[in-house]
Amino acid sequence: MGSGEIEIRRIENTTNRQVTFYKRRNGLLKKAYELSVLCDAEVALIVFSTRGRLYEYANNK
Repeated sequence: MGSGEIEIRRIENTTNRQVTFYKRRNGLLKKAYELSVLCDAEVALIVFSTRGRLYEYANNK
């Protein structure tokens, strides 16, 4: 059985939103790293939190 679509909407609870951001940010950084290793690609990723904090990833060849 296939799963149905999930509605994407803003998380209203601030604490839950920050926890979700932290988890998803780490997952996104991991995927960027995997893409650079598996495909020998140059990858750069820039993410800003709601508080304006910068998170970045760039592979060094």
